Amino acid sequence: MKKIVLSVVAALAASAAPALAADMPVKAAPAPVVVAPSPFDVAFGGAIMTDYMWRGITQSAHKPSVAAYFEPRYNVNPNLQLYAGLAGESIKFPNKAAAEIDFYGGVRPTLGPVAFDLGFWYYYYPGGENHYATDAGTTTAAFANASFYEIYGKATWTVNDFIALGGNLYYTPSYLGTGADGTYASGTLKLTAPATVLPAGIGAYVSVEFGRQWLGTTNSLVVGSYVPLAATPLADYNTWNVGLGFTWKAFTLDLRYSDTDLSKVNCGLITGDPNSFASGQSNWCGATFFAKLSVDTSVAALK
Repeated sequence: MKKIVLSVVAALAASAAPALAADMPVKAAPAPVVVAPSPFDVAFGGAIMTDYMWRGITQSAHKPSVAAYFEPRYNVNPNLQLYAGLAGESIKFPNKAAAEIDFYGGVRPTLGPVAFDLGFWYYYYPGGENHYATDAGTTTAAFANASFYEIYGKATWTVNDFIALGGNLYYTPSYLGTGADGTYASGTLKLTAPATVLPAGIGAYVSVEFGRQWLGTTNSLVVGSYVPLAATPLADYNTWNVGLGFTWKAFTLDLRYSDTDLSKVNCGLITGDPNSFASGQSNWCGATFFAKLSVDTSVAALK
């Protein structure tokens, strides 16, 4: 009889065990920790180029140039970015400035497929000195202080994965420190090749820009009691460029043709090209082919 009672108790205990286990609280696995991306980032990069062309005019006397930049950014939200930057380029100016150093900053809002860029850019050219030369009634001149600032607005409409249209507008009260006001406006078109056209990882594009530079009247250049250059109106001009580019990871190779409708005489007057004083003509604004190899990345992209 004792054995029968023990067997019944054991059976009841065994049948109750699963129920008791089911009633016990189960400890849930810890949820994965999701780290929100930092709103701060720093973009940086550099370039080497066979010629430093800016709005159709060489800034390096048709010689090779190098460039680098450093740009902290803060993403307020996915559609709004604040930025500031420091950049530098090697140049060859008539006033013998040591380099171009750029300080800039602004805001980049995005509305749907349209990205805007509104900002301020200061071009600093340290070490300059007054340059002037006169021969047979022709004078070329460059102010010692060519530093100046521009305010700008840009917009890019990404139509789809292959087409992007852009517009740019810049204004300065003193173009290259001459005292002549300047307004530059341009339109751009970029066509990006489908990913299937080239081997994996390599991209390609064609881009075109057409712009117009409006310029006012310079200040007089005074050296002691001598005025080698009186207040002079500078010529407005059109400029255009077209290029073919290839991308791979953070690298871009851009092959580009640039030209303007400036006469060689007006080119010499705008640039102060020291090689033009004898003839009054400069080739610093004419048709030019140049190549640029650049690398652009950011701290976030390297993580």
